[in-house]
Amino acid sequence: MKELGLSQGQIDVYQAVLSLGISTLGRIQEKTGIERRNIYDILNKLIEKGLVTYTVEKGKKTFQCTHPNKIAEEIRKKQEALKELKAQVPQMASLFESVKPDIRAEVFRGNEAIKALLEEMLNYKETYWIGGNSGVESTPLKNWFRHWMDRRVRKKRMMYDLVDHGTYLEGFEPGNIEEHKKNYYKYCSLPKELVSPMVIVIFGNKVAQILWSKKSFAFVMESKQIKDSFMRYFNYFWRDPR
Repeated sequence: MKELGLSQGQIDVYQAVLSLGISTLGRIQEKTGIERRNIYDILNKLIEKGLVTYTVEKGKKTFQCTHPNKIAEEIRKKQEALKELKAQVPQMASLFESVKPDIRAEVFRGNEAIKALLEEMLNYKETYWIGGNSGVESTPLKNWFRHWMDRRVRKKRMMYDLVDHGTYLEGFEPGNIEEHKKNYYKYCSLPKELVSPMVIVIFGNKVAQILWSKKSFAFVMESKQIKDSFMRYFNYFWRDPR
């Protein structure tokens, strides 16, 4: 019900009226524990949304839910609106590309923002990782990242992982070449002296510098010149184990 824009209070009152049938204000209050004054406001909003109706008998109001088909109709409307919005995304993307500068920088702060950044990476056939990639396993993103890796494999997106010396992602132990092949993954280790808590990810014309933590943070630059520069560093240290 939250997906239809209902607040928690509206959901609680709707559920109470649905389970009670024809209900008085007093019975709704007993069922929900919400203050009487707030229940009036909530009921009025549910009536405006077409989810609740009322009748007056002998000067007393009683309330009941409209048929749940009304909810099905609201879902259909939302699906249609989302379908129309999805159809406009290519036009939005075209406008986005036409006005962006030659060198662009973005900040991604917090785990939800990092998720959005990693989702964007799945649009590219290859990503190149340098540094403390295994640091994600000590953050709240640990389980989400595993699901992201599974989706990466299903999309057949290649991951080149140039990791800090002596580290590796769980389930991607060094030397397990056949397993790596099945998971579109290649592993290589940096020299011992080049240890960093930060990971650099190169994809498309972007370079993301991610600091894994309880609330992860990333700084992303978009520039072909900068990307080519970082790729030279990557290629210098990369030694394909195959």
